[in-house]
Order: sequence, then C-alpha cells, then structure tokens
Amino acid sequence: MSYFFIVLLVLVVLISLRQVNQYERGVKFTMGRYSNMINPGWRIVFPVFQSMTKVDLRLKAVEVPPQDAITKDNVSAKITAVIYYKIVDAQKSVIEVEHVHWAVLQLAQTTMRNVVGEVTLDELLSQRQQISSRIEQLVEAATGGWGVEVTAVELKDINLPPDMVRTIAKQAEAERERRAVIINSEGEVAAAENLARAAATLSAAPGALHLRTLNSINDISSDASNTVVFAVPLEVLKAIEGFKK
Repeated sequence: MSYFFIVLLVLVVLISLRQVNQYERGVKFTMGRYSNMINPGWRIVFPVFQSMTKVDLRLKAVEVPPQDAITKDNVSAKITAVIYYKIVDAQKSVIEVEHVHWAVLQLAQTTMRNVVGEVTLDELLSQRQQISSRIEQLVEAATGGWGVEVTAVELKDINLPPDMVRTIAKQAEAERERRAVIINSEGEVAAAENLARAAATLSAAPGALHLRTLNSINDISSDASNTVVFAVPLEVLKAIEGFKK
C-alpha cells in the first residue's frame, strides 16, 4: 500500500513539474487568483488547483503590416514600420490585457495612421525620425500600464501612388532647373562685374586701351586667312591731335 502512495506521489510530482527558462517568467495562479511570480528553473505547479502562464521577456521586433494613411494635405500613402518592444512586468502583461502582443500591434497600427494624418507629405518624407519618435512616445505611453516597454519604432517604407511619384519627380526636376538658372545668372553677374572693373582700369590708364587694341590685332593677324576691319580707337585720334599741336 505504501508503495502505491509513493508511486502516486512521484506521478503527481512529475505531472506538476514545470520548467521556466532563463528568458521567461511564470505568472502563477492558485484557484484562479494571482499568487506569485515564478523565476527560471524547475517549479511545482499542482494541476487543477494551480496554473501558470509563461511570459517571454526577450526583445521583440515586430513588423507592422502596411497601413493606408492620409496625410494632412490629403495625400494617400501606404506605410510600413517595425516596432521594438519587450515585457518588463510579466504580471501586468497577463492580468491587465488579453493577448498583449496582439494588443501592442493593433495600437501601433492605429497610432501610426493618426500621426501620419497630422503631418504633410513633405514632413513625412523629410522628418521620418521625428515622426518615428512621436509614434514611439504615444505607443509607450499607452502600453506602460500593460507592463510593456517600447524601445524603438522605425518607419520602414513609404509608398506613394504612381501619379504622386511622377509629380514629385517633376517638382524635383523644376527645382534643379531653377537652381541651374540661378547659378548661371550669378556667373553672368560676376563676369559683368569683372568686365566693368577691367574697363574702368583700362580707361583710367592713358594709352592702356591702345595697347590692348594693338595686342588684339597682333593675335588676329597670326592667321593669314582672316580679314580684319579695324576701327581706330578714340585714344589714337587723341594722340594724333596731340602731335598736331
């Protein structure tokens, strides 16, 4: 008879034995009420009277499915993101919310759509890091009571309609052309200023313009096939008038 009880006791212990891994914590309930947390190792959980829910504490990277969102300036966009979070309070994650991982994912989707609706398309494309930080703050504030800590949210892809992509490409091309025109005009202004300074220098020095003219004639005369019609500068005429006097 005693042998029977020993065998029965061994069977009960084996049935009641639970293993909690290092990266897990166990939330133990006794007769339906929370009793205590179970740390890693082999633990006894008596069936029928007690139950245990394991909670994984490792960091999770979850991809948020593509979301159709409308920006503040009424542009449709399909956005995907990745959310990084982990459970820091196993008790709250089991007692305060049902299916905590699904709840975090749903909250991230709705928050992402709401935040995108608060910004324009230009802000969405140029301020991705600030928008990601905004989504992270809102999700973390809502999940704090669930025992969840959100470590990061990163916008992965921003897909726009084809007609909007073409519009943005045309806008970028127009911006490049505008900058090219500005650069060319700035070059022309600089060249005109240099020519004006050169003309002022030549006119201020007596005979300088005449020497410049002779130098130009010498350059042209090196090619015998050229026919040159030369207008006598005023400085030459003035020099001749000086010799007459």
